[in-house]
Amino acid sequence: MENPFDLFEIWFAEAQNIGLKEPTAMHLSTVSKDGKPSSRIILLKGHDERGFVFYTNSNSRKGGELAENPNVALCFYWMDLGKQIRIEGKVSEVKGKEADEYFASRHPQSRLGAWASKQSQVMPSREEFLADVEKVREKFGDNPPRPEHWYGYRVNPERMEFWQEGEFRLHNRDIYEREGEGWKHYRIYP
Repeated sequence: MENPFDLFEIWFAEAQNIGLKEPTAMHLSTVSKDGKPSSRIILLKGHDERGFVFYTNSNSRKGGELAENPNVALCFYWMDLGKQIRIEGKVSEVKGKEADEYFASRHPQSRLGAWASKQSQVMPSREEFLADVEKVREKFGDNPPRPEHWYGYRVNPERMEFWQEGEFRLHNRDIYEREGEGWKHYRIYP
């Protein structure tokens, strides 16, 4: 296959169709300006040939690291399929209408929480946080607009690896690297 996005679509559909609890779960690694890596599981909220989109509070630790260093890595691992996809690239911000539409699709409680949470900051108490959620509800009702600090990031892939488990650890590893407007495709040893 010449286009890695076509292969991603096939594998992602497989993961969705076998009944996994969260096939959109992906591992995101960021690196701070002083070279320290940080990883967490996030959810894929959109994808197309421009890249892979997730949303978060830009004031969070990951938001700060993304502002300092836009180079990231994503990893999907679907154990039940024996498949993994690794993606390396740079992020660009997803704001405006696209971010507003996604934010509006979220559960009202999640939207309220996006306003009330000081993500990655020390929380004095859970009760204080829940009281802040109620203050936001009093201000906006159950339909708050998207906060300025909450938006998406699109990972624009420069390299994608499709790993498929093989018997006796004789795995298949297909690499796609961005080359101008297209992709260079080759295989590497397991």
